[in-house]
Amino acid sequence: MSENHEAKAKILAALGGVKGLIDSGIPALVFLIVFNISHDLKSAATYALVLSALITGFRLVKRETIQNALSGIVGVGICYWFSRSTGKAEDFYLPGLITNLVYGAAYTLSILVGWPIIGVVLGPILGENFLWRKDPARKKMYKQASWLWVGLFGARLIVQYPLYRSGNVNLLGSARLIMGYPLFFATGWATWLIIKNGPELKS
Repeated sequence: MSENHEAKAKILAALGGVKGLIDSGIPALVFLIVFNISHDLKSAATYALVLSALITGFRLVKRETIQNALSGIVGVGICYWFSRSTGKAEDFYLPGLITNLVYGAAYTLSILVGWPIIGVVLGPILGENFLWRKDPARKKMYKQASWLWVGLFGARLIVQYPLYRSGNVNLLGSARLIMGYPLFFATGWATWLIIKNGPELKS
């Protein structure tokens, strides 16, 4: 049981940890709220950037990792640059769509070439390195887990891209929130269940 908890903690850490997910995700929520209230792109992006900076400062003061907070600043900055360049609020979410497309393609390719990303990431963390590639059952398990993430990225694109094309910022932002943390945690939990109930590595 303790080994399962330890493995679960390692997997959560690999996904960014709870703090990391909060640091990188809250600014997008603030952007949506402020934009709905003010209908002003610059104000919404400014509030999101300021919050990202405050989170980074807070992590520095607490002497905690700032990797995810910094990625939040960079992410919001890129999204703001996209939207400011075109003057369209919906373009704030364009980098996210591109990211899902790239991740989905990368995960699919990794499965097809026999190096599923979930195995590449979690193998060393779980202490088996890449020995799982010589174990067909274990390799299949990591492929199944990786397909879950392909499904996550694909579902986001299928739902959100039409909303982006229609310019419906409110629905697009809401869809991104709903398909953000909730779907991410659900996929992460399903990944954990596959690995927890998967075959042991053959020595």
